[in-house]
Amino acid sequence: MINAKMFQDHSKKSFRDQNFDIPHGEEGSTTDRPLIVQFCANDPDMLLASAKYVEAHCDAVDINLGCPQDIAKRGRYGAFLQDDWDLIYKLINVLHTKLSVPVTAKFRIFPSIEKTVEYAKMIERAGAQIITCHGRTREQRGQNAGLASYEHIRAVKDAVSVPVFANGNILFHEDIQACLDATGCDGVMSAEGQLYNAALFASASHSHSPEGSIVDPQLLPGFHPRHADLALEYLSIVSTLKTRTSPSAIKGHLFKLMRPALSRETDLRERLGRVRAKEGKDGRLSKEGIQEYVNIAQEMKTRMDAQAAEVEGPWTEQIVTEPTTGLRILPHWLAQPYFRPLKPAPSSVQSVEASQASTKRSRSEITPEPSQHSGTEEPPKRPKLDEPMVDVKIDFVAG
Repeated sequence: MINAKMFQDHSKKSFRDQNFDIPHGEEGSTTDRPLIVQFCANDPDMLLASAKYVEAHCDAVDINLGCPQDIAKRGRYGAFLQDDWDLIYKLINVLHTKLSVPVTAKFRIFPSIEKTVEYAKMIERAGAQIITCHGRTREQRGQNAGLASYEHIRAVKDAVSVPVFANGNILFHEDIQACLDATGCDGVMSAEGQLYNAALFASASHSHSPEGSIVDPQLLPGFHPRHADLALEYLSIVSTLKTRTSPSAIKGHLFKLMRPALSRETDLRERLGRVRAKEGKDGRLSKEGIQEYVNIAQEMKTRMDAQAAEVEGPWTEQIVTEPTTGLRILPHWLAQPYFRPLKPAPSSVQSVEASQASTKRSRSEITPEPSQHSGTEEPPKRPKLDEPMVDVKIDFVAG
C-alpha cells in the first residue's frame, strides 16, 4: 500500500522511487504482471495524481478502504473513511472516469449485514470493477481479530454484479475452497497467511522442495515447503533485483518465514535481530549486506534438514492439534500459518470480578498490550503521520 498524499508530492522523488521504482524498469514490467497498485488516500485529486503516475505500469489501481491500524486512524484513510460515503464515492469515481485501467477497492464490513451490503453497492456504483470484502470490522484486529464473517461476504456477493473477492480466515490451502464454497465469491485474497507460507496457494502436488514436503492430499492438501528453503529462495530473488529492497523488510520477512523454528534456535533469532545491513550509494544492499542474512538462512537449513532426518517414521506423525483452536501444528521445519491460541473463557464469577476490577482502574493504570515480538527481533518503530504502511503483496485464485 502506497500513501497517495506523499507519492504525488514531486519534492519527495526518493519516496516515489522507494515505493514504485519505475527508473530501474522492474516494477510494472512485463515480468511483474498482472499487477494491481494499491493506494491509501483521502483526497481525490492527490489520489488521481498518484494513480496517473503508475497507470501505464499496472493492470489496475486499488483503493485501500480496509486498513484498521492506528496510523490509518491518525491519517484518516483505510477503514477510517468508512463513515464518509460521499468521499469514498469521489475517490473511486475519479479514478473510474479518469484512468485507462480499472479501479478496484478493498473494504471491511460493518456489524450489520444490511449496512455492509449498501456500502458495497455504493462502492460498485462509484465505479469499482472488482471489490474485495474483508469479513471483519475495523475493530477486529490484533488480539481481537476473531473470525471473518463469511455470512457478510456472501450477502455482498449476492447483492452486486461485479466480481467479488473474499478475504479472511485463510490459514491453510484447503481454506481457499472452503471460503469459495461458503461465500460464492469469484476469488480469494490473502495477505498475512502468505507472509508465513509463501506457498499458501499451491497444492500438495506442487513441489520443487526437498523430499518430505509432499504428503497425502487428504491429510495435508496444501504445499508446506521447508521454511529455510523459502527464505533462501527469497534472498536469491532480492539479491538479483536492481530495485531497492528495504533491509527492515527483508528482516521482517525472514522472521515470519522462519518463525516455527526461531523460538527453538534462539541463537539464530538473536543473530537475525542484530543484523545491520549496509546499503550502497545507489540504495541497494551490498553483497556483504545481504550475505549475513543468507548465512543465517543457510545455517537454519542445515539444522532443519538434520532435525528432520532424525525423525523416525513418517514425519506426518509429528503433526499435532492445538487444543483451543483445533488447528494443526506442523513440524517446526516446515512453513506454516501463525495463529494465536484462544484464551479460555472465564467463569461467570471470574468475569464479574474482572469487570469490577476493570472499572476501578483509571485509564493511566491500564498497562499496554504486550509486544508480539520476542528475543531481539526489532519491534516496529511508530511511524510518522504521513509514513506509509509496509507493502504486502497479495495474490488470488479464480473461483
